[in-house]
Amino acid sequence: ALTECRKMIEVGSKSFSLAAKLFQPETRDAAFFLYGWCRYCDDQIDRAKNLRLQEERVKDLRRETDQAFDGNPSDNPVFIAMAHIAKQYRIPRHYALELIEGMTMDVRREAYWTIDELRLYCYRVAGTVGLMMSHVMGVSDPRALRHAADLGSAMQLTNIARDVREDAEMGRVYLPLLWLDEAQVPEGQIMQPRHREAVAGVVKRMLAEADKYYASGLQGLHFLPWRAALAVSVAAEVYSKIGRLVLARGEAAWDSRTVVSPWGKAVAVVRGSLRVLMGIPQRMWRPWQRVEIQQIWRHA
Repeated sequence: ALTECRKMIEVGSKSFSLAAKLFQPETRDAAFFLYGWCRYCDDQIDRAKNLRLQEERVKDLRRETDQAFDGNPSDNPVFIAMAHIAKQYRIPRHYALELIEGMTMDVRREAYWTIDELRLYCYRVAGTVGLMMSHVMGVSDPRALRHAADLGSAMQLTNIARDVREDAEMGRVYLPLLWLDEAQVPEGQIMQPRHREAVAGVVKRMLAEADKYYASGLQGLHFLPWRAALAVSVAAEVYSKIGRLVLARGEAAWDSRTVVSPWGKAVAVVRGSLRVLMGIPQRMWRPWQRVEIQQIWRHA
């Protein structure tokens, strides 16, 4: 299971793979397990060729996930992995099923009229991952949960900004329709050359929302153990860099996929590390100690 999940993260997300190297070995393996399950579920939906098959796969994913949390996983390595970390770290079933509900929103081709509606989607498909990782990494205070959910949502908003063209080609629009309407961009024409400037303005507006969530997410670093805080800080820095590159490219942001260069990633590692190093005095004054998470954080 570990081998399969490690391959998935190395192929599917070089940014997360880089950050995961900064975890302690046990935490890194658990992060691979969680990523493998998330990646597998997402791929199962994306590879389904029609709506009926997508709906069937959502039901299968929900059933197999329930079985994994019951301690009776299928032979699929990713569900064996999920069963292992769910038991070891007491991950609430609620978060995993919320993530699958987020994928169901994709299957239903839900549109998001307001930014608040989009926030719910981001919480489900990404905020829940941050919440599950909170159980894996350990936190010193349950207040960390809100920050974890916010950081996941920030990263998802960045993904949406980067992938406007790819999503449009698949018939998906995640940008708030109200904002597109205000910018006089028809939903089905967001990649038309004459609308590029207006779409770039909508994306800039959305990335400003993402920045608020990044700020909240980073406030939670001091609730994490040292190595985990370092990994999360670097991941946040790499992802926020993607957003800044999208803004810098303006109307050309979707001519090709926006990626962070190796040099950019090196800078992100330094910046993310310095952010955590600046918190050393606070850690010395109040040494980190893991607490058992009793509550389930729910999107308001």
